Amino acid sequence: MLRDPLVGVVALVVLLLALMGGVRMPFGVPAAFAAVLAGTLIFWVRAWAGYGEGARHLGDVSLRLALPWPTLAWLDALPATLPYLSIALPLALVTTIGGIDNTESAAAAGDEYRARDILLTEAIATMLAGLCGGVIQNTPYIGHPAYKTMGARGGYTLATGLVIGVGAMIGALSALVAVLPEAAVVPILIFIGLEITAQAFVASPPRHGPAVALTFVPVAAAVVLIEAGGFIGALGKRPQDLTGDAVAGWQTLVMLGNGFILTAVLWGWALVTILERRLAVTAALFAVASAATLCGLIHSPLPNGALFWPWTPPVRATTALAGAYGVVAALCWLVAIREFGLFSRGRPR
Repeated sequence: MLRDPLVGVVALVVLLLALMGGVRMPFGVPAAFAAVLAGTLIFWVRAWAGYGEGARHLGDVSLRLALPWPTLAWLDALPATLPYLSIALPLALVTTIGGIDNTESAAAAGDEYRARDILLTEAIATMLAGLCGGVIQNTPYIGHPAYKTMGARGGYTLATGLVIGVGAMIGALSALVAVLPEAAVVPILIFIGLEITAQAFVASPPRHGPAVALTFVPVAAAVVLIEAGGFIGALGKRPQDLTGDAVAGWQTLVMLGNGFILTAVLWGWALVTILERRLAVTAALFAVASAATLCGLIHSPLPNGALFWPWTPPVRATTALAGAYGVVAALCWLVAIREFGLFSRGRPR
């Protein structure tokens, strides 16, 4: 957005004025549409005036028919998928967690859905898409409260599916992406991010605020890891070329960033149980974190986040971290027995 501030910043402020400031858009135009329209008009008027790269932005846009059709051709490639199971299985777990998170997000906004129905829907959709050659897992997109704030209802979801589905099948989606400048669309994602972050604190009990904040740590590490990797690559270097303290710093980022969604869930859940003084559950969560670390489900030290056998860890830091989780699990277990009894739910503060 800041690479093209005349487009991006204007679109963001229009969106914030409408959705957070309550400013009515001319002719009752929906806020998100008004923001994208404002940014797009600035972009193309500027290009018409001889500034910017409008023509190059369009690129080679052509309509091509690509109807999805079931096939069994993927059976021949099945053996080639085995090396990627270490990535696919954790991703499947993360997708399941994401579906549950999104269901809870919608519930906090006043719309109740059964998590089982949502997970079954996304699983069936993923399987059907896979039979037609699709390689991307399906999951509800986060941001339900934000869409609701923008005035979206059930028709929004239906329209999105039709536009993306039909547009992709006839090639119109690429034309739409070419016409809409990225800087004009990104503010919508920023607004959704603001809503998600705010909801995480507002919808949780105030005493759970530290746990919500803690869950951001592995997420931040993952973001820094992605950005730092891009910088290193742009310099024509690789992480293996780092020396001195930079090696330890990079390895720490890798281990903290890999599996960040599951790490965030375990850390946040563990701190909630500490705040609620349910230390037996805390001990169980740290024990799970220890086992997950030993196989790379979280904190994998490998650049691609792959899994590995517990008895052949890639680096010594893996065993040390798993051991640390094990120690704190035992510590919490002993405290739970001493203060509350083995199966007590604890005493509220």
